[in-house]
Formats: sequence, C-alpha cells, structure tokens
Amino acid sequence: MAQGTGDPLRPRSTDNAVFGPVSGGSAEPTYGGALSFMRRRYSRDLAGVDIAILGIPFDAAVSNRTGSRFGPQAIRRASAILDGDPQYPFHMDPFEVLTVVDYGDVSWDYQRPWVAHDCIHAQASEILASGAKLFSLGGDHSVTYPLLVAHAEKHGPLAIVHFDAHQDTWGDEGFAGPGHWTDHGAFVRRGVEAGVIDAKHSIQIGIRTHAPRDCGLEIVWGWELETDGIRRVIERIYDRVGAAKAYLTFDIDCLDPAFAPGTGTPVAGGLTSREALAILRELGRLDFVGGDVVEVAPPYDHADVTAIAGAAVAQTWLGLEAEKRRRR
Repeated sequence: MAQGTGDPLRPRSTDNAVFGPVSGGSAEPTYGGALSFMRRRYSRDLAGVDIAILGIPFDAAVSNRTGSRFGPQAIRRASAILDGDPQYPFHMDPFEVLTVVDYGDVSWDYQRPWVAHDCIHAQASEILASGAKLFSLGGDHSVTYPLLVAHAEKHGPLAIVHFDAHQDTWGDEGFAGPGHWTDHGAFVRRGVEAGVIDAKHSIQIGIRTHAPRDCGLEIVWGWELETDGIRRVIERIYDRVGAAKAYLTFDIDCLDPAFAPGTGTPVAGGLTSREALAILRELGRLDFVGGDVVEVAPPYDHADVTAIAGAAVAQTWLGLEAEKRRRR
C-alpha cells in the first residue's frame, strides 16, 4: 500500500491516476480523485510497462440494447474500491511486481463507426509492439475481433477462453465489405475463418443459447456448471487449452442477470459472480497473452453491481499475471 505523505495538512496523496507513480498501490479514498482503472497512472509512455489497460467505448455493433459504450467509464469507477490493499484472493498487491498503466481510450470517429475496428486494431497493435501486454475494457463484443487480429499477428493463432451466454458464431453474410469487420455476435466465427482463433484449443464457458454452428470450439453449457461443478470445468479448460497461447474474453452476460443486469443481451441461468471468479482464479497456469471484459452496459445496471463484476474480472486477470511474475 502507498504510504502517507508525511505532511499533516496533506496526509494522503491524491489523484494517483494523474500524478502518482506507475508502480505501487495508492491510498486515496475510493469516493474521490481522478478515476482510472484501479488508480493506475494515465500514460501513453510504455517504456518498461508490463500491462496496459485500454478502454474501448464502442457499441455500434450490437443486436439488442446499446449502452456498453459507457462500460469503460463504469468499470474504471467501480475499480476504485479495489486498489490500496493486498488484493483478494492473491494476498498481494499486484502493482508491487507489475508496472501497469491506464492507456486511456481508443481514438475513433463516432461519425464513422465503420472504421472503428480499424482504429482498434491499429492502436492495439502499437501497444503490443512496445512489449507490453494488453487488457481491454469494452465496449460490445465485436471489439474482441480486431483485438484478436492484433494479438495473433504477434503470437500466432490463439486459443480463446471465452466466458459468455452466447456462442458468437452467427454469420454476417452479405454484410462484409470495405471497412466492415464484424458484429458482436459473429466475432468467433470470423476469428476461426480468418485463422486468428485456434478452435481446437478454444473453449466457451456458460453458453445458454444455440447458434447455427460451433466452429469447432468446445462448449461448457450453462447447466453443466450446476451438474459438474467448477472443479470439472477448470479441468476441461486445461485439457482443452493445454500449453497454447491463450486470450481471455469475458462477456459479462456470462453471469446470470441477477449478478449482471447491466448488459445488452441478458440470459437467465448464468454463472454467479463467485463461480466465474473462482474459475478464473484457477487459470494461472495458462499462457495468457492478453484479454478483455466486454458488454458492461451501465444504463441497465443497478448500484454498479455489473461494473463491479467487470472490474473484478480484470483485477483477477492482473492478479494471475502478478503471481506469474513473482514466481520467476
């Protein structure tokens, strides 16, 4: 935890997101100060940075309710309560071993939404070229496709560990053309067809809808969480992914609407927050090269419960990365 300033009239450092160091925790109150993800310093200087957090406020590719354009703001706001103490369940402050910055948001022209995915791909590629890992805050699930393309250009085809209520393998035939990437229900299909997703090592968890195709991914249906338990699900993830380079993509509607009402396409019968975070906690032996959490739509949220869950997903991924660093 960050220490006090030693000045009795200014006992705590404030606005760590702007003025603080890029490593170590902060000690400012959760209800004040400039908001970044977990109070990380806003910076576009990636020299020596281990992980960059990138916001992607884009939701022009949804098939139901809009609102996830406000997701990055909401997740940052909810994450303020997470910094300043050893992080549960890791018994450590990840920022003592990882240098993490909040890179801010993707730049794109809201008057030309058809070029947004090109902008995401280009800016994600710049971050990855620095050597930093990237964790992104969506935005609708279409943003994962340009992120996967950028990661695959660096690492090769990726196994995805995909938490969702939907398979996202629907087609978008007839719509592809200049400037078109995909919609939020088709990124998996497009990723497999483009060769950026390694289907034989990929797995989807919590699926509660039927799509026309599975594209070769293994599916853990929502009801299997109840019948098999999380320990068996964890085993299936490791069996499927193995030693492949992996990418975590977490659609918040994987959670039951009781735990994540603030999303565009809620589906009953989903995971609890505790189940999802318990599964994530056990995935530290996977070779994650990046990840995202998407579809947090605060206009439908209540008391920030969905945003809190989204922040916890990102915080857990960072905790896994910190544990890996500490074991080296």
